[in-house]
Amino acid sequence: MVINTIVAVDEKWAIGKNNDLLFSIPEDMKYFRKMTLGAAVVYGKNNLLSFPGGKPLPKRRNIVISTTIETSEDYEVVRSLKELAELLKKETEREIFVIGGAEVYAQLLPYCRNAYITKMYRDFEGEKFFPNLDEKPEWELKEEGQLLDHEGLKYSFNRYENTSVEAFE
Repeated sequence: MVINTIVAVDEKWAIGKNNDLLFSIPEDMKYFRKMTLGAAVVYGKNNLLSFPGGKPLPKRRNIVISTTIETSEDYEVVRSLKELAELLKKETEREIFVIGGAEVYAQLLPYCRNAYITKMYRDFEGEKFFPNLDEKPEWELKEEGQLLDHEGLKYSFNRYENTSVEAFE
């Protein structure tokens, strides 16, 4: 099983503030949709609650890590990483993406093969952070996208690869 992660970060690797994203760029939203459509997406309860209407993402297998919410017909709930590993062992047809929040990213990053990072070249003074992959020797920048612009905000789509990914069991 290959697990990947996808996230948008600012220049200090911040991902959120006040339980919300730091920015919204239409091209980044399209990229996220393209990458995760049809995939299994793994995230925490606060991410679920931050989605419009608290509804899970459509056309994806939604798996929420939480000890406090109940399973719904729209998403599955696991209570621990061990439960998640058991559930994902049976996932053979879909890609798997970790999509947040900060704690879930930190817990699952060692098990991720690729990290698809939308890098914003501005400090948004966030309060939640993704681990800085440029400071982690096991992560290598494999693809650096061209510099794009949205209303004066410079950004790029990049891919990092984990050279020592741990088995998720």
